[in-house]
Amino acid sequence: MARQRLGQHFLSGPGWQEKIFQTLPRAGRDVWLEIGPGHGEMTRRLAPIAGRLVAVEADPKLAQQLQESVRERPQDWPGVEIVPGDVLQQDLAALAAGDTFRVYGNLPYYITSPILHQLFRDADRISSIHIVIQLEVAARIAAKPGGRDYGYLSAACQFYTRPRIALKIPPGAFRPPPKVQSALVEMTLPGERAALGIADEPKFLKFLQLCFGQKRKTLRNNLKETAPDRKIHEVLKINQLRPDVRAEQLSLAHFSAIFKALS
Repeated sequence: MARQRLGQHFLSGPGWQEKIFQTLPRAGRDVWLEIGPGHGEMTRRLAPIAGRLVAVEADPKLAQQLQESVRERPQDWPGVEIVPGDVLQQDLAALAAGDTFRVYGNLPYYITSPILHQLFRDADRISSIHIVIQLEVAARIAAKPGGRDYGYLSAACQFYTRPRIALKIPPGAFRPPPKVQSALVEMTLPGERAALGIADEPKFLKFLQLCFGQKRKTLRNNLKETAPDRKIHEVLKINQLRPDVRAEQLSLAHFSAIFKALS
């Protein structure tokens, strides 16, 4: 049974498991990190295509069950290592033993953003991220500038990755069914950071958060505590932007130019 406090919703049948599996890359014998393996349905599918598979499970009972399954029938779980614990408390680079890795996860919807930000800290080691999340959040991640869904999460994810919605998944694909639609998001690395040349990435992310702090306000109003209005107006003019421009209208290239000028 799923524990609601952990946000657990398990893929209920082989149909959707296979659809998701067919979207995943099979280039060589990659190291995979699986977040929230649950009962191991996707773990067993991933194992044959992985050189090594590290599965991090927060539910102690499920982690123990998976460890016992791997120990009793290792031939069914080639290269699989079960790590009990909260993924947010893990050293991901250490789990991958310093290798470049790919990520798959059926994420608890309420901590999607913290998990993504933890992954981004190891962006130089990650080839791709494949996550099942709430469709509304997936739409925000993939949104482009100018749309109503475009916001801080969009900009941060697109700074590190090139995201796309690979599959839309109905509630009935899970047990228990969630109250929302879900989606599989594919995020290929690197994103736009490779071309933007930001020296202090944590500071840039805080800058993006400030830009999107209050979406009803103009960018100038959101930034007024960081620089004189005259300076902000000058930077916007140099970048051929209107003085009343709002954050949701700007590309990452615009944010990068403004950040560097104000820094």
